[in-house]
Amino acid sequence: MILASKSPRRQELLKYITEDFSVKGADVDETLPENITPADAVCYLSRVKAQPFENENDVVIGADTVVAIDGKILGKPRDSADAKAMLTLLSGKTHSVYTGVTVIKNKKYSTFFCETRVTFFKLTEKEIDAYIKTGEPLDKAGAYGIQGYGSLLVEKIDGDYYNVVGLPISKLNRLLSAI
Repeated sequence: MILASKSPRRQELLKYITEDFSVKGADVDETLPENITPADAVCYLSRVKAQPFENENDVVIGADTVVAIDGKILGKPRDSADAKAMLTLLSGKTHSVYTGVTVIKNKKYSTFFCETRVTFFKLTEKEIDAYIKTGEPLDKAGAYGIQGYGSLLVEKIDGDYYNVVGLPISKLNRLLSAI
């Protein structure tokens, strides 16, 4: 089995299913078609990330996660100022986290997405600045990681927690069991 993602979080989660996998990542073009929905975007990108490792012998898993609010996709912040803008936008509101997963086995593709609704507390500028100083938001979609200090920003979630971390592991396990 190949996990086509260098995300340490996805690696940790996949170990709930199996320890028998290798990790590979390819530099792929992540440019999205215009006006694509967040759900379609993560499905598209999960396929793009898995395709370079397709072969007849291995099961390949590709995944991608985005944060979206009001239909706008928030990727990883470019810098601290961008992280602050994203966190300010999310403050006191509910947004969606989408993860798309593609599994390739015997040249057959199975793709799904999962959506989880996340509500942030109303954040003060001091809280946002303190969180940014941890460094955690700079490599995370939407500028936060729910599994770390970002958990302190979250008032509630509706849906799969592990989807927000980056891999809806229970849904993936069911798919792998069925193919």
